[in-house]
Amino acid sequence: MKRKVVIGFLGTQLDAGEGPGRWEKWRPTVSLGMQEDFLVSRIELLVDERSYRRLADQVRADLGQVSPETQVRTHDTYLADPWDFESMYSVLHDFARRYPFDTETEDYYVHITTGTHVAQICLFLLTENRRLPAQLLQAAPPRKQRQADNGGTLSIIDLDLSRYDRIAQRFESEQQDDRTHLKSGIATRNAAFNRMIEQIETVGSRSPAPILLMGPTGAGKSQLARRLFELKKARHELTGRFVEVNCATLRGDGAMSSLFGHVKGAYTGAINERPGLLRSAHKGLLFLDEIGELGADEQAMLLRALEDRRFLPVGSDKEVESDFQLIAGTNRDLGQRVTEGRFRDDLYARLNIWSFHLPSLAERIEDIEPNLDYELERHAQQVNRRVTFNREARARYLSFATSPQALWQGNFRDLGASVTRMATLAPAGRITTETVEEELMRLRRLWRQDAGDDVLAEILGERMQEVDLFDQLQLREVIRVCRRSRSLSEAGRTLFATSRAKRSTTNDADRLRKYLARFELNWDAVIGSANH
Repeated sequence: MKRKVVIGFLGTQLDAGEGPGRWEKWRPTVSLGMQEDFLVSRIELLVDERSYRRLADQVRADLGQVSPETQVRTHDTYLADPWDFESMYSVLHDFARRYPFDTETEDYYVHITTGTHVAQICLFLLTENRRLPAQLLQAAPPRKQRQADNGGTLSIIDLDLSRYDRIAQRFESEQQDDRTHLKSGIATRNAAFNRMIEQIETVGSRSPAPILLMGPTGAGKSQLARRLFELKKARHELTGRFVEVNCATLRGDGAMSSLFGHVKGAYTGAINERPGLLRSAHKGLLFLDEIGELGADEQAMLLRALEDRRFLPVGSDKEVESDFQLIAGTNRDLGQRVTEGRFRDDLYARLNIWSFHLPSLAERIEDIEPNLDYELERHAQQVNRRVTFNREARARYLSFATSPQALWQGNFRDLGASVTRMATLAPAGRITTETVEEELMRLRRLWRQDAGDDVLAEILGERMQEVDLFDQLQLREVIRVCRRSRSLSEAGRTLFATSRAKRSTTNDADRLRKYLARFELNWDAVIGSANH
């Protein structure tokens, strides 16, 4: 049988006592030698020998009376401030590193009944991470003080959580609940999306670093950011607010003021001090959607705020502090914008520690049905009226929604709006096949109208913002004609049919080529995009 070795502090109050009356008092260190079924071979007593050597000698002598076979060895642990966590942990860590543990022949127990609360916490931490290869030992007094001679009771605390099935199951269940919360309670079926949510939940609970959410407009970046905030708030990891801003709405001189605040009189019209969004998010979460739209100056200030938690409000010469967690959203390729010189590479590196791509609805076909049910339930809560599909109508809608015909250009926003329309028009609270057919026609028409905008954005990219609306409307119609034509010449003849009739000679193809060149386009670029 292995020898039992107990490591613990001398209790400067609990272990104290003089004269015969001390035996009527329960003293936790002395009680270690009074247990019939727990025979201690050795006690390693941690003592401030400058102040309590006499008490330590008294406890050693009393243990010699109640348990002559128990050896007591003292270790000087003088601390100027026994409530200083860093000093206490260092002293105990050094003791653990020096001590010649022999786990083959001895079992070790850490007595946490005595010592300051700081000492008890440090002993727990060193035992939990196996710097002290021991089990925790807790002593308790007898119910009646007059029965102190029986030594009270001892309890061994096992820190191996893997042995506690109920605890393990509870942790697993809570983790699953957190992940369900991030998904708004939707039983999503897309494996890649579910793995991403698991990673976001893990990162959100372990890291305060910025998180970058990438994906198309309507993919759910804003909702996910808010859900993550709610999760961290429930865990007491954040105490502040959720602050959200779309960076695309920040323009000109007002962008700096909106983000970083300003002092009174900073510029014409600044009649009052403004704290700014970063300060409003102190101890909370700041969600900067479309972060790729920030200007160069705002990017530089944001980087400083992320690194130092300090920044200068507009017009101020005194820095302010704000400790917030950042989640950034974008539908842009920030890496490409860095290459083009439109986004700071150092800020991108800071944001890209944790980056996640939210897939579009068209990439998550298997999740359309559970999201359909979610949108119906959300509508019912908003209007306090429950609406359901009949069987044929539901099958018809899902057949279209999961087919290649369904573009879902607005992603979940399109789906939510579609459900709202059907639920509102549903006769007697039942969505019928007729209601569905009307909605499908509406969706097709909507997507056809948006197709032109998508084509221009696809072909021109960010240059589209440099083209006047007048030219956009004209160019959009030219592209439609080109894509209905078999060649550049045929498109030219269609576009210039009226004017060419008034000329004796004309080169319609060259005329169209020159028109497209105004926008740095050519026939292959226009038609190639359509084929793709």
